[in-house]
Amino acid sequence: MMKISGCLLLIGVLFSACKDEKGFTIDGKFSHATPKSKVYLFDIKKDSAVPLDSTVFSEQGEFQFTHSTKGTDFFRIAADNKQYMIIAKNGDQIKMTADLTDKNMAYSITGSQDADQLEVLNKTKNQYMSRLGKIQAEFDEAVAAQPDKRDVIMEQIRPRYTQEIEALNVAVLKFAQANSKSLAGFYAINLLNPSDYETEMIAYADQLKGTFNDNTAVTDFLSRMTKLKAVQVGQLAPDFTIDGLNGQPVKLSDYKGRYVMVDFWASWCMPCRQENPNLVKAYQTYKNENFTVLGISLDKDPAAWKNAITADKLAWDHASELKDFEGATVRLYQVDAIPSSFLIDPSGKIIAKGLRGEALDAFLNKTLL
Repeated sequence: MMKISGCLLLIGVLFSACKDEKGFTIDGKFSHATPKSKVYLFDIKKDSAVPLDSTVFSEQGEFQFTHSTKGTDFFRIAADNKQYMIIAKNGDQIKMTADLTDKNMAYSITGSQDADQLEVLNKTKNQYMSRLGKIQAEFDEAVAAQPDKRDVIMEQIRPRYTQEIEALNVAVLKFAQANSKSLAGFYAINLLNPSDYETEMIAYADQLKGTFNDNTAVTDFLSRMTKLKAVQVGQLAPDFTIDGLNGQPVKLSDYKGRYVMVDFWASWCMPCRQENPNLVKAYQTYKNENFTVLGISLDKDPAAWKNAITADKLAWDHASELKDFEGATVRLYQVDAIPSSFLIDPSGKIIAKGLRGEALDAFLNKTLL
């Protein structure tokens, strides 16, 4: 018996050592899949998905993909307008299951260290998404019963919903920090909103340096965080030259010696337009206290931009590249959502970001008076 057991153990070792290291395999089984309908494998490159392969579901909702990759990378399985993230490297034998009727797109994945870590993250996300789904269902039911009280019901439910979102973000951040040397952790940190977690994401990038140097998603992230670090509070504001409202060049350095708020906005941005009265009030209150504003519009339509300036009575300097989020100045300051603002002191240092409403007035009052 001992000899037989030893042989079986040896066979097991040899079998595990003979995995195909030239590629990886994904074996999937999806509930409620339509037999013979398509399922796709995508490679994730920067912000786009590159199609690699496709197949069809079996009668049991099964499918398989085999592919090769350089290093460890991100892939996506897509079917029936649902998408599922995969992390794989050559030699992995990944198994995944999902239910195509699940609107939260929960799925299970095993078969490699990265897959196991991704499974832990998914379970955490699914718990919160389930609770958020119940809150949403409760809201829908209440509104259906009393449609005329929709706004009141929303205000009642909003704190619970916001609390769950914040708790989810905290859990995702904790996972990312605990798995900083894993692509699963890297995937997690990218689920967070950079506007809310700039400091944490920059710190994460410092931990990540030297890891996954051959992964373009990682190198792109490190590059973005380096640029984002340059526009943090305490840093000297990067200088720029941009066309003003009259077509003449405007330089940030022209404002040196004054407090200037660089305000990124657009005529089509409703939160920006709603915030403009607060900015007008601040400008009128503090313009004689060495304070001014430089508005940088993300508009593409110059007429819409100019009309909004007039309509909102924005009596400060204005400039734009008329290129939406692709303008050089917008990218220099890593603006990915508006309104977005940077308050710069007379020495050219960024002293605050994202100030609005009462917070803006309080900061200016404390700083200038």
